[in-house]
Amino acid sequence: MARVLVIEDDAAINDVVTTRLARDGHAVTQAFSGSEARLLLGEKNMAFDLVVCDLMLPGATGEELVGLIRERDAATPVVVISARATAADKIGLLGLGADDYLVKPFDLDELAARVAVQLRHRGTAVSASAEALRYRRWTLDATARTLAVDDATEVPLTRIEFNILEALVRRPNKVFSKAELFELAWGEPFAGDDSTVAVHVSNIRAKLRATGTDDYLKTVWGMGFKLA
Repeated sequence: MARVLVIEDDAAINDVVTTRLARDGHAVTQAFSGSEARLLLGEKNMAFDLVVCDLMLPGATGEELVGLIRERDAATPVVVISARATAADKIGLLGLGADDYLVKPFDLDELAARVAVQLRHRGTAVSASAEALRYRRWTLDATARTLAVDDATEVPLTRIEFNILEALVRRPNKVFSKAELFELAWGEPFAGDDSTVAVHVSNIRAKLRATGTDDYLKTVWGMGFKLA
């Protein structure tokens, strides 16, 4: 049973989503404002396996909450639901650390399916192998799902970011298309949105910049990504 936090100020939508996810066997906690969600996320005994979050919220915006979640926990999946449908909105939220984005009005079965995918792959690696993976100054621990540089500096990664790096490190000479990286990192068929993978790679580079290893990730124009 997964612990899910649903943050939505529209009571009707919140109740419908909560009922649907509870029917799937999840323990669902409801928050009807950004300020209420902030309090729940700050309670030590209120750990969640996944968060479903609207953007337009009183008290604190969805963007602020996604940023707060990522500051405290790099692994908890966040599924954003919003009426804002532009590519810029989606890219911005993925850049903040959201794992998925659904535009309102959405199909409840699709939301439930996406929640199930995020939960199924939470804490799992691209491969079942649990050995430490090394590439130049990097060490990836597939069991702890951590990345260390020079065996000292740990770089916080989201689940998707770790999956992307693990796929690249396991085959360092291969050029991965965006579709291949998407299917390896998300564990589902490629949806045709090239920007999704590109945003996550950009986030990884930004996190690595302080270590001087961001240039390990090479863009192969017209093809995809590989390790330099």
